[in-house]
Amino acid sequence: MEITRTLLPSSSCSSLHLRTPLLHFHVSPSSLSHSQSLPPDVLQSLTSLPIPSRTHFRKPLAASDGTTSATKVAVDDPSLAVKKKAMDVSPELKGTTIFLVGMKSSIKTSLGKFLANMLRYYYFDSDSLVEEAAGTQSATKSLRETDKSGFQESETEVLKQLSSMGRLVVCAGDGATQSSTNLALLRHGITIWIDVPLDIVARGVVEDQTQLSAYNLSTSVSYPEVLTHLSNSYEELRGGYAIADATVSVQQVAGKLGYDEIDDVTTDDMALEVLKEVEKLTRVKKMMEAAARPF
Repeated sequence: MEITRTLLPSSSCSSLHLRTPLLHFHVSPSSLSHSQSLPPDVLQSLTSLPIPSRTHFRKPLAASDGTTSATKVAVDDPSLAVKKKAMDVSPELKGTTIFLVGMKSSIKTSLGKFLANMLRYYYFDSDSLVEEAAGTQSATKSLRETDKSGFQESETEVLKQLSSMGRLVVCAGDGATQSSTNLALLRHGITIWIDVPLDIVARGVVEDQTQLSAYNLSTSVSYPEVLTHLSNSYEELRGGYAIADATVSVQQVAGKLGYDEIDDVTTDDMALEVLKEVEKLTRVKKMMEAAARPF
């Protein structure tokens, strides 16, 4: 079954109560081919957003002088390498869901959407689903602060639903790695730790203040305060991140490709490394299954 990506309307979920339980539906993988079977009052809009294939995390592309031949562009275009790798990986992946864990950042979000496009998967953000169920961002923030147990239950319920499906790329929230129950749910797919330098994450939080609520920070917070907060959170969360099946580090990708600055790493670069790791993992799984077969 090939999934065609569609755009579904979002609607308010203010009538839902997170403790009663969070989600009042069950979605089987086979139902994903019919957009009407996905409850719009809970699930975030599914979309093949046009992510620029050559997106730098911080810097714009250098302008072309117009002298590059079409042949050279075809050879040097990194998006072609990503598309080819996605085509190579897809048959062995067999619709297995990919979970991206790590500190919440625009890098992880852009990467998740781009990978979903390349693999012809659906994209989800688990934190956004919790927020939609709560009704508003402020309601989510209030729940996170006043009822930590209830918030964790809602995160677990979202992961249960997502792990029961296939052909997804999921940007998982920090709660996905904070309990043995959630970590077990991630085992229904392939988990990749997207390791982004904290200074880059902090810059993104300061520039895009919509992320402040996710870290329980006020709009008046300074960059040093954000960095300190993220550093403390990272120390608490890194143990869960490290349980991922593989790690793709922005810093290591920059070094591997010979970039002078980490900011030169693109979404394409990261996507290609993720797909290479996924390819390795599927090959190992295939070898283990072959070794387990009786002679």
